Amino acid sequence: MSTRIVILGGGPGGYEAALVAARLGADVTVIEKDGPGGASVLYDCVPSKTLIATSVRMSVLSESGALGVNFDGGADGEVGGVKADLALINKRVKDLARAQSFDVADRLGYEEVKIVRGEGRLDGPRAVVVGERRIEADVIIVATGATPRVLPGAEPDGERILTWRQLYDLPELPEELIVVGSGVTGAEFAGAYLSLGSKVTLVSSRDRILPSQDAEAASVLEDVYRRRGMNVMGRSRAGAVERSGDGVVVTLEDGRKVHGSHCLMTVGMVPNTRGIGLEAAGVKLGRGGYVETDKVSRTSVPNIYAAGDCTGVLALASVAAMQGRIAVWHALGEAVQPLKLGWVSSNIFTDPEVAAVGVTQAMVDNCEVDARTVMLPLNTNARAKMQGFEDGFIKLFCRRSTGIVLGGVIVAPRASELIMTLAVAVQQHLTVDQLAHTFTVYPSLSGSIQEAANRLTVDSAY
Repeated sequence: MSTRIVILGGGPGGYEAALVAARLGADVTVIEKDGPGGASVLYDCVPSKTLIATSVRMSVLSESGALGVNFDGGADGEVGGVKADLALINKRVKDLARAQSFDVADRLGYEEVKIVRGEGRLDGPRAVVVGERRIEADVIIVATGATPRVLPGAEPDGERILTWRQLYDLPELPEELIVVGSGVTGAEFAGAYLSLGSKVTLVSSRDRILPSQDAEAASVLEDVYRRRGMNVMGRSRAGAVERSGDGVVVTLEDGRKVHGSHCLMTVGMVPNTRGIGLEAAGVKLGRGGYVETDKVSRTSVPNIYAAGDCTGVLALASVAAMQGRIAVWHALGEAVQPLKLGWVSSNIFTDPEVAAVGVTQAMVDNCEVDARTVMLPLNTNARAKMQGFEDGFIKLFCRRSTGIVLGGVIVAPRASELIMTLAVAVQQHLTVDQLAHTFTVYPSLSGSIQEAANRLTVDSAY
């Protein structure tokens, strides 16, 4: 008899687990309330990156004068003569998200995974209830994700005070957008709407944007934002947000007030773990209500696993997907390697993008890792010069004694594509000597990765 696996949630953690389980011969059921792909595909990752892709294209067009490409215009609502049609942009965003959801559904259907539409909850450790239906399970995987955090006194209304899931229903481009929160989500949307033509104020409670990221990368991005006209307010914590006529007022904790047409709240996520029977089934929840898991995705109950944002490990679709796969491999007795966060590559879809993998500059500075570092500015790269890219850098870390690549940071257009080279080097324990002796295309942005490795090789003491 096939192992019965029931998965709560159809996002990356859920559907990737389902695909692996089905291919290994399990009887798989996915329970999802929003649709295949979950919130990641329908409301979060896919829509936001689609919007950002449009904004980056617009930014490139509006800043092409130095390359000899000019546009007439520049009237109100336009950036360098290029105007954003938000209604058309949002339609494309939603259409693409739905299309991606359909693709996920097709993949699951091809693997004969059963999809049940609705909200599921555990009925003990070996059953899930959806409505009046009870589904027995040998293994349960919780992949319920998370939802935008709401601050008391700043409750979204879907019209002027918004979460990022409500942006795609706006009929017109916000004239003056206030973004509260300067983490990854806040920085991404602030930059996107700035490029689309909104006046943007970014309210940061910390002394810089992207406080959890590489400090030099954050500095580059903040300089770019300020140069493009963004009002970045550091050390400014929002206390309340309220409607005021046809606009909003954000009151800071120090009493200052910021006026705008719309306010976007990006103040973190809350795991979707309450009211679904986890604690009654014996599953331990940690701080903030996140499901506690080990490195093979097991919870405190042997046959119940968890993956994705509900675990609070790393809020990345790639991590959720890997957690889901690992859960299935372990549950079905397959060979499995525990999740290694040091191998995870991440990217912030700003303009320029910020990608990273492996050890951080903070770890090196705090002497947690004995590493050597090199940083090459992007404006020394021939391809970057040709394309008019001036902001960014390639930073590389290697172990002092052996030259093994430990990680790196890339600030550049399409850094999300470039980071793969460093991710492979970190996972495969390659040395800077091996990277330096690898052929790259000339001219190319990736050539700077080879050059950084070459500098560490030439200057090395090993």
